[in-house]
Amino acid sequence: MKEERPMEQVKAAGEPEAAITIRHVSRVFPVTGGEFQALTDINAEIPAGVLAILKGRSGSGKTTLLNIVGALDTPTSGSVWIGGQDVCRLSERARENLRRKQVGFVFQAVSLIPTMNAFQNVEFSLRLAGVKKGRAQRVEECLKLVGLGNRMQHMPAEMSGGEQQRVAIARAIAHRPRILLADEPTAELDSAMAAEVARLFRELTRRERVTVVMTTHDTGLMDAGDLVIELENGRQVTGEQQETER
Repeated sequence: MKEERPMEQVKAAGEPEAAITIRHVSRVFPVTGGEFQALTDINAEIPAGVLAILKGRSGSGKTTLLNIVGALDTPTSGSVWIGGQDVCRLSERARENLRRKQVGFVFQAVSLIPTMNAFQNVEFSLRLAGVKKGRAQRVEECLKLVGLGNRMQHMPAEMSGGEQQRVAIARAIAHRPRILLADEPTAELDSAMAAEVARLFRELTRRERVTVVMTTHDTGLMDAGDLVIELENGRQVTGEQQETER
């Protein structure tokens, strides 16, 4: 097993604890005839319980960085700290356990199981997470939280794109993750529904005490986050806290 070591940073008194700390992360992919530098020296600290927007055009490195934070990929160099652990140095089993218990994922393609209704789709995620007690109550709680309390028995084909995405969000938070990673979750939605999804993420940071990191290239959603990190050609352009009403 890879060595795990304690958090190196020391927090000042009263300073909020970071949910995610990214230090000098670079990612290089081998390509025919050479290498592709997807990320270069990315540094960011995302406090617990905020909505962070990862902004950038297609190909800017947003998804690559999100995959590294979610322990789906490892950087060529650098570190990502979650819960006092450098996830890049964990064993594969420990990384899988982190993804299963502490991280939730929402993707552009909702990938609901078409033969299961909304309730069953969310409950299935709890089964995969190994949750045995209180599943039905938690499923109902999550679907009501995303505004689908009256749509629990509906099949995906009977729902709009926005409703399907909300089921996907309920599925992602059902096991009470510390971190929710959303990769372009509004890309297939109209502007009104995209704004509603962003509002829902803000609500989740309060109600579920989850830290949300959402990638987007939609400039209309920039003001929705507490923190905006902008990437361009794999390099960090900005990473600043915003003044937003909670």
